[in-house]
Amino acid sequence: MSEPTTANKSDVLSEELTDEIEHLFASFDPRKNKLNILLLAVPLALYANYTHMGGLAFLFSMIAIMPLAFLMGKATEEIALRTGEAVGGLLNATFGNAVEMIIAGLALYAASKNDEIKDTMITVTQASLIGSILGNLLLVFGLALLWGGLNHKVQNFNQETGQMNGSLLLLAIVALIIPSAVHHSGGSIGDVEKLSHYTAIVLLIIYGLALLFQLKTHVDVFATESGHGTHESPQMSIRDAWILLILSTVLVGWMAHILVHSLEVAVEKWHLPELFIGVILLPFFGNAAEHFTAVLVAGKDKMDLSIAIAIGSSVQIALFVAPLMILFSWFLGVGLTLEFGLLETAATFMSVLVANSIMSDGKSNWLEGVMLLACYIILALAFFQM
Repeated sequence: MSEPTTANKSDVLSEELTDEIEHLFASFDPRKNKLNILLLAVPLALYANYTHMGGLAFLFSMIAIMPLAFLMGKATEEIALRTGEAVGGLLNATFGNAVEMIIAGLALYAASKNDEIKDTMITVTQASLIGSILGNLLLVFGLALLWGGLNHKVQNFNQETGQMNGSLLLLAIVALIIPSAVHHSGGSIGDVEKLSHYTAIVLLIIYGLALLFQLKTHVDVFATESGHGTHESPQMSIRDAWILLILSTVLVGWMAHILVHSLEVAVEKWHLPELFIGVILLPFFGNAAEHFTAVLVAGKDKMDLSIAIAIGSSVQIALFVAPLMILFSWFLGVGLTLEFGLLETAATFMSVLVANSIMSDGKSNWLEGVMLLACYIILALAFFQM
């Protein structure tokens, strides 16, 4: 049998490359995923920014982040299917909340370069971090319990996993309360900053140990139902997944850059409180795709997976993203601390208590989802009045 000629090899490689390109661009096809229609907001945000229409630039960049965050999540899942649980867990920890890290990082960088917007950027950074925790604990978890409860009378989930995540969140609440207590007990701003820096390091260490516990020493405790995770078949090549991840991350960074630099205009033009933008709007659009996934799988009675998305994301924000931003601000010389404000800290504390109470029995129903949503609405109204 004759060996393939150079021309034939070239044709085969060309066909393979064409197929990979088609699969990659299929990820952006609105016919495959209706959310991709919102990618039209990307050029609109660029045009509004170029023509100095700050309000529209803020609006379109915020909308554009939603489908781009979904593409980031899709690429991360594809890569995690091939790398195993340990590396996959690390990738999800790194990229699962990448939107929050990018927005907060750019806001802190802008604050370090311009003292006039420093206070606004610090407020928005703190608010977006708190908002991500509250959004996942109350809005996402609440919608998941409601939708799952409407489709199934009673749903069961891994009680030990819920208690572990709840304990980690309570630890994060301690890290938020203590700096405020030190300040109100007579401690100086410098004392609060130092305490925040060292506390951030402790939280990052705890998060690393929690990953070790979850992915190495106690894998059986966090095991999910069969048919998920490593049992899924990849839908694209590893190279396409990395290209999609890099491309969507770059676009998210670009949109976040426009969003941060048009935020001041949006605050002045639309008369929206900075806390409301940070706590409600930014986390809602940044995590919309993740929210949809958590609710969808809850409707299929896959509550372990739904809780892993909703509660696990809150743990990542509290123990990884927030401490990382504290250390980044320390490097930039920006005075970001873990003293997030009385309302923000109280709201987070009560949300963690409510979520822990609901997860304590390993069962859920639609009424518990309504309770969480009611809490979120009350908090949203409070932040809108600030």
